[in-house]
Amino acid sequence: MDLKLPYLLKPYNICHFNDSIFYIGNRKVFPKEKSFYACSNCKEIANALKLMITQGGAPLQVALTSFRYIASEMQKEHIKFNFNNLKKEIMYIVKARVTNTTMKRCVEKILKHYEIRFSDSHYDINTFIKEINKTIDQIESDYNKLYCNMGQYGASLIKDGDKILTTCFAEHTFLLSIYYAKLANKKVKVYVNETRPYFQGIRLTAPSLYELGIDVKIISDSMGSFLMQSGEITHYMSGADLVCMDGSVVNKIGTNQNAICAKYYNIPYTAFSMAPDKSKKSYKDVEMEYRDPKELLMIDNEYIGDKNISAIYPAFDIIREDLVTNIVTNKGIFKPNEIKEVVSWMQ
Repeated sequence: MDLKLPYLLKPYNICHFNDSIFYIGNRKVFPKEKSFYACSNCKEIANALKLMITQGGAPLQVALTSFRYIASEMQKEHIKFNFNNLKKEIMYIVKARVTNTTMKRCVEKILKHYEIRFSDSHYDINTFIKEINKTIDQIESDYNKLYCNMGQYGASLIKDGDKILTTCFAEHTFLLSIYYAKLANKKVKVYVNETRPYFQGIRLTAPSLYELGIDVKIISDSMGSFLMQSGEITHYMSGADLVCMDGSVVNKIGTNQNAICAKYYNIPYTAFSMAPDKSKKSYKDVEMEYRDPKELLMIDNEYIGDKNISAIYPAFDIIREDLVTNIVTNKGIFKPNEIKEVVSWMQ
């Protein structure tokens, strides 16, 4: 990648492994701490994803690195290579985040590529390690190029003087869009909502933008509408955990309320998606995650209210296609009603 990435987006800081321990950058304690969550097997890696140790696009990097990790462990333990065992291990990770279909699709594509060749037990682990490392190297290189391309697409939608609202942590695509806009001498201000309950906005997005030299302001999750009404927002941008064939978007809870307000105040809403999921005809096909309600009741493992009062925590929002202005993909910028026509050559 031809840009200096902020700390959180550097591959080593997302995840790495050493001496049989798999380390995941702990985004739940960033920026107070730059620490790593240690795992000793794929079940623990999967559990770390369920615990939201890392979020956004990072689980894809975790899954890709896990291919290398599993093969390396087989080699160290002199285990006879068995493709079905590898598939079982990697699927623990995929199933940990059911809404993250980008990770699922990428992993399934890799498994399909190797399943016929390496289902034969006569293949040795050294051959597989050589092959899988080459494959993952290429995938990571391809994704880096796509991130830069999407950053350029996103930057083309940003006007000089724009005041942009974002929700949660949209990772490479959004951050690079803002940074490319800055390199093009566009003056941009970004408002970042805190993003309860994990505070990805205040903990991840804001520090990353600040690190890139962007003018950034933190707001609470309820302030977006006020800022739109007062003319302080000219563009709303977010990532997309999933885009369906009807152009509807699934993203972090809280995204939809800002999209509704943006529509009301005639402010464009742009979502970033590496590639829509052709298996999801509409949001009705999406399995929505509900997470532990204690996350709403606690901050840093301490209750902030009466622990006898219950809560509910739907983790994602559905943003209907009529609220979406642009969808930035790895093949360009499209309107929601164009997704179905172009998806065949986007995969």
